[in-house]
Amino acid sequence: MTRVDVTIMGHAYKLSCNDGEEAALRDAVAYLDAKMCAIHDAGKIRGNDRIAVMAALGIAAELLATKAPEGPLSALTMAQVQQQIAAMHTVLDSALAPQENLF
Repeated sequence: MTRVDVTIMGHAYKLSCNDGEEAALRDAVAYLDAKMCAIHDAGKIRGNDRIAVMAALGIAAELLATKAPEGPLSALTMAQVQQQIAAMHTVLDSALAPQENLF
């Protein structure tokens, strides 16, 4: 493990990550810091905990709206893919339920 010193909204943090993942961690910190600073600078939300929650919700919404660049699922968002997988699980569970009685 590697220790990395970072700053988010002016507060210093000591974080750990796997060897070789320091750059990815620093990129993630920079992205989070930018989101949190933008929310803070807008002045509508006070308190670092609330700012962090709003930033996390914004990032989660971005992730769920992300689409694959190409391929059979490229027309679907991550949220839609998750819904498709859940529907497949339901179909599989109902199809396999009668088989459980055989064993």
